[in-house]
Amino acid sequence: MCDVQQPGRILLIEDAEAIRAAVASAVTAAGHRVLAREHGDRIEYDLERFRPDVVVLDVMLPGRDGFALLDTVRARCGAGVVMLTARDGVADRVRGLRSGSDDYVVKPFDLTELVARIEALLRRMGRLHTRLTVGDLVVDMDSGIVARAGEPIALTATEFKLLAHLAAHRDQVLTKTQILTAVWGYEDYDPNLVEVYVSAVRRKLEEHGPRLLHTVRGLGYALRVGGR
Repeated sequence: MCDVQQPGRILLIEDAEAIRAAVASAVTAAGHRVLAREHGDRIEYDLERFRPDVVVLDVMLPGRDGFALLDTVRARCGAGVVMLTARDGVADRVRGLRSGSDDYVVKPFDLTELVARIEALLRRMGRLHTRLTVGDLVVDMDSGIVARAGEPIALTATEFKLLAHLAAHRDQVLTKTQILTAVWGYEDYDPNLVEVYVSAVRRKLEEHGPRLLHTVRGLGYALRVGGR
């Protein structure tokens, strides 16, 4: 079985369309539900109906800015808050943290880092378990240790990230684009990169047991017990 709890619910409020679309795509590719808004005019409604686990707030927003929305979140629910800003001043970061935000990310940022920060916050909140299991495969997210049938498997950092993403989405077919976005943070890398890393991970896994990492021709890859 897979020990991940239900996907996190992420409310994203960001007025820049390109950033909003990129963040929503990356967080969705990581297996979470996303509600993306251009501004915070409906935040009270969204907090009540969507019930987010984490709210990602841009500081510079039309109407109520991120700090005002942060006050609303804190007054209405226990969601974690990550703030985004183009400002790199220490004063703004301190203000955000003192106002109750859980994390602060300065633009431009790497999408994989932002997703990692959101998931770290979910984990601290008890929304994500840190141990993934697929058959006799165990992926420990905290320690970075992978074992199969009790035997440790040595992976590079990127191989571990790839395997962890597949394990978190066990039985699902993931396209190369989805994997590129989740593991490398971009969609425009050479898709052959995915093939190379999948082959390397598959080879290491099969040193300790039957195939778990399957190629679904024309679609992508799936980590699952049995089947083709």
